[in-house]
Amino acid sequence: MMERYTKTISDIRARIRAAAVRANRDPDDISLVAATKTRNADEVRAAIVSGVDACGENRVQEMLAKLEEGAYHGAPLHFIGHLQTNKVRSVVGRVSLIQSLDSIKLAKEIDTAAKNLGIKQEVLVEINIGEEKNKSGFLPNDVYDAVKEITQFDGIVLRGLMAIPPIGSNAVPSVTYFSQINKIFVDITPNLLDNGKKHILSMGMSDDFEAAVECGSTMVRVGSAIFGER
Repeated sequence: MMERYTKTISDIRARIRAAAVRANRDPDDISLVAATKTRNADEVRAAIVSGVDACGENRVQEMLAKLEEGAYHGAPLHFIGHLQTNKVRSVVGRVSLIQSLDSIKLAKEIDTAAKNLGIKQEVLVEINIGEEKNKSGFLPNDVYDAVKEITQFDGIVLRGLMAIPPIGSNAVPSVTYFSQINKIFVDITPNLLDNGKKHILSMGMSDDFEAAVECGSTMVRVGSAIFGER
């Protein structure tokens, strides 16, 4: 398993580097997050040893079970799935980054939980870039106001944006959405994300991370390209 993951992750790194070079970007500016949904603790450990920068979990209960097993030792843990407000306390303080802040209501819950722990929780604001009714996230036209409000919470450190373009749409290619997201990111970063840390634009997954990198992504979330199909 270890040998296979090492080669696979090395190949993904090479593809990231090539995409960055095509866009005249520094490849070292792009982080690789292993999307570890449904993967067992041994698979997660192997991915970490093989060189991913962080692990991302979608489900709270699965994350807590793997934490008990020590699965994430050696890499930061991110929460990348939809986070229900009633599960915020199980996540805040256990992860280094919540990538899926999708409402002001959720921001208030995260803020309260973080302040109760005496910490500042780092987050990304999720954009519903395709304005899909069945998907969470702020609509593009609402992002600026949302970011402005979220930066006022004392228990939250806003690091940037995250988005997932519509899947399976032939009408609009992913690169079009990635370009739209990057424009929003560039527009808001100078004014609202001055937190002294590297700003994050998390977009791109197994099928499209190269296009995302070419459009400005600083963090890609890769699952099946590392682990194989579920």
